[in-house]
Amino acid sequence: MTYQRVLIAGQWRDPKKAAGFFHAVNPANKQPLPEVYPVSGEDDTDEAISAGKQAAVELRRAPADKIARFLELFAEKIEAHADILVTAANLETALPKEPRLKNGELPRTTDQLRKAAKAARELSWCRATIETSVNIRSMMGPLDGPVSIFGPNNFPFAFNSAAGGDFAAAIAAGNPVIAKANTGHPGTTLAFARLAFEALRETGLPPATVQMLYRIPPELGLRLVSHPHIGASAFTGSKAAGLRLKAAADKAGKPIYLEMSSVNPVFILPGAVEERSDEIAAELFASCALGAGQFCTNPGLIVLQKGDRAERFIHTLAEAFAGNRPGILLSAGGLDSVLEAVEILKSAGAVLMVGGKEAEGEGYRFANTLLRVDAKTFIGNPRDLQTEAFATASLIVVADDTRQMKEVASVLEGNLTGCVYSHTQGKDDGAYAALEPELRTKVGRLLNDKAPTGVAVVASMNHGGPYPATGHPGFTAVGLPASMLRFAALNCYDNVRPHRLPIELQDKNPTGSMWRMIDGQWTQRDV
Repeated sequence: MTYQRVLIAGQWRDPKKAAGFFHAVNPANKQPLPEVYPVSGEDDTDEAISAGKQAAVELRRAPADKIARFLELFAEKIEAHADILVTAANLETALPKEPRLKNGELPRTTDQLRKAAKAARELSWCRATIETSVNIRSMMGPLDGPVSIFGPNNFPFAFNSAAGGDFAAAIAAGNPVIAKANTGHPGTTLAFARLAFEALRETGLPPATVQMLYRIPPELGLRLVSHPHIGASAFTGSKAAGLRLKAAADKAGKPIYLEMSSVNPVFILPGAVEERSDEIAAELFASCALGAGQFCTNPGLIVLQKGDRAERFIHTLAEAFAGNRPGILLSAGGLDSVLEAVEILKSAGAVLMVGGKEAEGEGYRFANTLLRVDAKTFIGNPRDLQTEAFATASLIVVADDTRQMKEVASVLEGNLTGCVYSHTQGKDDGAYAALEPELRTKVGRLLNDKAPTGVAVVASMNHGGPYPATGHPGFTAVGLPASMLRFAALNCYDNVRPHRLPIELQDKNPTGSMWRMIDGQWTQRDV
C-alpha cells in the first residue's frame, strides 16, 4: 500500500505501527479520493511529543526576529502555491474555489501569519511589567512544551492546524506545534505542512518546530492533550469531542482552549421589524446559508415579538429557506448530526416549518430548515432547544413582549456572538436597554444591526465566549496579539541581575517601540 508520510522530528517518514489507514472523501460526489493516509499509533504520537519538547527548549533561545521571518516566509510560500492549496481544499471540502477559498480564506490565512509575525517581532504582546522600587519584573513567555492543535473541517485554510490562527499564535508566542490534521482535509494540511517545513529549513528554526499527524485514535487524542510534555492544546470542533479532550487535559492540569458549540442568537426588536422587515429577512437568510450554514457564527436562533408584522417576517424568511437550494455539507457525519439535532428540537416542542430532511441531488445536502417555538416553551426547555444544527437551519422563538425576550436571553447558554436588530431612529432604545445587559453576559461578541457571520482578523476581535461556545471566556482564537496569550506562561524575575534578564525586561527598550508597563505606566522609554 502506498500512503502519505507523517512529519515527525524533522523527518517525513512512514508511520511506526500504524493503527489503520483512511481516505478523504469528496463531499460533492460522496466518492473517496485516491490518496491513502495513515492513522498514527502510540509510537508516532509519543515521538512527536518528545521531539516537540526538545524543540521547545531550543525555540526559547531563538530570536523573535527569526520566528517572525519564518511566519512571513511561510505566508509567501502559501501565496506562491495558492492554486495547489485551493485545488486540494476544493476536492476535500467542496467549498468553492472562488471566491471562498482563493479570494477569501487564503488571504485571511496569510494575513494572520503576517500579523503574528509583526506581533512576535514588536514584542509588546508579552506585556513586560517592571517595578523598579522592588526590582521585580515579569513578562509572558513560551510554554515548556509543544502546542497540539486540532483543526476543524469547516475552515481548511484559516483554522488549519498547520497554518491557521491557532498555529500562527502558538508559533509567534515561541512554541512548537504538533498539528493534528482534520480527517476531512488531510491533503490540504499535508500541503501546508510541506511549505511550513521548507520555511523552517530556510530560516534555521528547530526542525521539530512543526510536526504533523493525519489522524490518531480517540484514546491517543486524550493522551496527547494530557501528556506531561505538552504545553497546551487548541481544539475546534464538536462539543462532545471537545469535552472529552477537556476532561483529560483538566485532569492532568494541562491548558486546553476549545471552540465547540454556538447558536448565536439574533434578537429582532419590534421597531426593526416595522421599519425593514424584508431587508432583515434577506440578510439573515444569507447569513444562515453562508457556507451551507457551516460557520461557527451561523445564526441558529432568531427571537422576535409576536404580531402581524412578525408573522410577515417569518413568512418571508420561510420562503427564502424553502426557495433556495441547500449547499453541500462537509461530510456524511455532518449530515447525520444535523438530522439528529433537528429531531431533538422537534421532540422539545419546536414545529418544523421548512426542510428537516436530507435533500435530493448529488453530494451531502440537507434541506434548508426553519423551525419555530413559542418563548414559554423555549424558556421551559432551553437546553434541548439550544441544540446546534450545523447547517442552514435556524429556530425562531416568538415572544409575547420585551420582558419575555429578556427572559429568553436569561436562559441562553454561552455563545460566540449575539445580535440585536433595532429601529434606526431610536424607537427600540427602551427595549434595547432592557435586553442588552442580559445578552451581554451570554456572548463573546455583541453585534448591532448586522448578521454575525464573518470574523474580522483585527486586534480588537473576540472570537470566543462563555461555555459552551468555548472552554474559557477570557480568551479569543482570533485577533492578534491577544490570541497569543493562550499559549504563554507568566515568567517573573525577582532581583535577577541585569545581564541575566531576558532582553524584554532589561533597562533598555529592546526595539525602541515595544510597550512596557514601568512603574504603573505604559511606556516605550528605557528604565
